[in-house]
Amino acid sequence: MKTITVQSLTEKFHLEVLAGASRMDRVITRPRAHRPGLEFVGYFDFFPMERVQVLGRKEVNYLLTLTLEERKLHIGNIVKYHPPCFIVTSGQQEIPYLTLFCDQEGIPLLRTKETTTEFIAKLDSYLVKALAPEISIHGVCVNVSGIGILLRGKSGIGKSETAHTLIRRGHRLVADDIVVLKKLGPTTLLGTHNETTREFLSLRSIGLINVVRQYGRRAFQDETRIVLDIELASWRENSLNNELELEPQFTEYLGIKIPHIEVQLQPGRDVAGLIEAAANNWYLKQHGYSAAEEFMQRIDNKMQ
Repeated sequence: MKTITVQSLTEKFHLEVLAGASRMDRVITRPRAHRPGLEFVGYFDFFPMERVQVLGRKEVNYLLTLTLEERKLHIGNIVKYHPPCFIVTSGQQEIPYLTLFCDQEGIPLLRTKETTTEFIAKLDSYLVKALAPEISIHGVCVNVSGIGILLRGKSGIGKSETAHTLIRRGHRLVADDIVVLKKLGPTTLLGTHNETTREFLSLRSIGLINVVRQYGRRAFQDETRIVLDIELASWRENSLNNELELEPQFTEYLGIKIPHIEVQLQPGRDVAGLIEAAANNWYLKQHGYSAAEEFMQRIDNKMQ
């Protein structure tokens, strides 16, 4: 199970530490934050205590309407569950008993100047990606006209060279050599780099190049949703048929099935052009269009 520390969260969002500074090593294991509303009125049946607890103006204003004894009781009831941390938004100053209880229990109490809605949106997005299950594979990841593609194949087959051609045609590199795949949901697979290889592309006979330095910022992006898995393979005689529509094939990563295409290499074949065609064809299919179906419809119309 992936985890991040409260300390790393604090550094990421430049949070102010109000209490519990000695326990910044506490770990966060669950994505998405929680606003303890029902819990403040005593309902704990479905309290997600493993999540970061965010207190906005509504929660704090409610506490201020209570008597001192009621505040102490309601805050104490939540703190005893030992969530990873509490974060107060909108730079709120009046946070009765929170500082005292968090110091006593060793739970970090943090504060941000951002509004609750804006902060939770950023926090949830960060936590989902940071805690997502992930694997690293050998390959190249590119974004072709907004469509994320994973290029695979044996070492030396031409993955990086193909990516270079795509970059020169206006598409973007995401990762070369090592591609990090993250599962963000049941059907969402994110491709990114491992930081070390960020912006770098390795070309045989040339060496390492920085695509941003050579081709500008448009040549690179940090991450992309993977929707196509394309394998570059050596040419095999009589193995390709000119079929109207190929039988769908899939490759599975982290339990997510991604459409798979094999592109065989031969001198003179425009591999980058074929990848562009595959990307555009996938896009059209998502919008309900099939060239094969239209072709067959034309034949039926002529026969009739």
